[in-house]
Amino acid sequence: MNLNNCNNFKDFRELAKRRLPRPIFDYIDGAADDELTYARNTESFNSVSLIPSVLKSVKDVDMSTTIFGKKISMPVYCSPTAVQRLFHYQGERAVAKAANKVNTMFGVSSLSTVSVDEISSISECPKMFQFYFHKDRGLNKYMLDRAKKAKFDVLALTVDTITGGNRERDLKTGFTIPPKLNFNSMLSFAIKPSWLFNFLTSPAFELPHLQNHVDEGTSAVTSIGSYFSNMLDQTMSWKDAEHLRSNWDGPFALKGIVSVEDARKAVDIGCDGVIVSNHGGRQLDGAVSPFDQLARIVDAVGDKTDVICEGGIQRGTHVLKALSLGAKACAGGRLYLYALAAAGQKGVEKALFNLRSEIERDMKLMGVTRIDQLSRGNLNFN
Repeated sequence: MNLNNCNNFKDFRELAKRRLPRPIFDYIDGAADDELTYARNTESFNSVSLIPSVLKSVKDVDMSTTIFGKKISMPVYCSPTAVQRLFHYQGERAVAKAANKVNTMFGVSSLSTVSVDEISSISECPKMFQFYFHKDRGLNKYMLDRAKKAKFDVLALTVDTITGGNRERDLKTGFTIPPKLNFNSMLSFAIKPSWLFNFLTSPAFELPHLQNHVDEGTSAVTSIGSYFSNMLDQTMSWKDAEHLRSNWDGPFALKGIVSVEDARKAVDIGCDGVIVSNHGGRQLDGAVSPFDQLARIVDAVGDKTDVICEGGIQRGTHVLKALSLGAKACAGGRLYLYALAAAGQKGVEKALFNLRSEIERDMKLMGVTRIDQLSRGNLNFN
């Protein structure tokens, strides 16, 4: 298999699996506990069917949408994900350039391996900075100020990582940041020589937003779960979220909302968006899927704030179903991470253009030419 043969999400996953060492692949691919929520995130889209309409003159399709005051050319953006240089030596640079080419939003993690400053210099597309609320308040201020200086468009506070999820695949493979190249893990890395060569010959792995403040993940090896549990502030409250919002000048969102009550509170503290997400099933296994909660949250706050559906998106039809329920856009991590691992920037571009083509084709087959023509009348609830 090569990039030319990657026509869908599963193809990119298979190619990524062939190219990544097992600990790295399982970090992307895995989730919490029995991974039931991870599976449900995609399976939930099967709970409704699409009802197409015909004879609608659908030659010209406009799939653009506006989120957080920014127009993007397709109703899907790249969610922020950590440590992307572990998946491909180009890391966030590749995703930023690909998102720029497609003209969609790119989310950059607090735990990114490329700085917000550099991302701003190489990409003109709308950009979101994903904020982890640390115990170290000096670090929080530093990250906030750096995102402001880099002129990021949106700040998204992640609220579902108050402690690390039980990611058992990472425990089995010994995945850490940075990777430990010891006797036990060396074989997994050695049998993927291309990845190992690129990792060892590229500039040293670093987390530029953290390295002057904490050792964990930079000079000291840690797991993602341990990082969340030990470094993030478990006293974080609605008051802290409101204070952060008051110190950010642009659009502000909470990422990791699945409760209607929490969505209402988000609006009350001045959020411009709620990102309905369960962290890709990587935190609380058994939690409700974003799509299952989407209609309830849209009904509660959709007229007051942008509602984004994040999680489980693998097909253009998934996007259309979420939009029909009232989401302003969809987002995902794995939908481009497998492609990044498979082929760097070219892989991410192909994955995004594949999805864009699916959405356009599916809109035509549904009989719509703009996403605001989608509604719950397009859906049959099975």
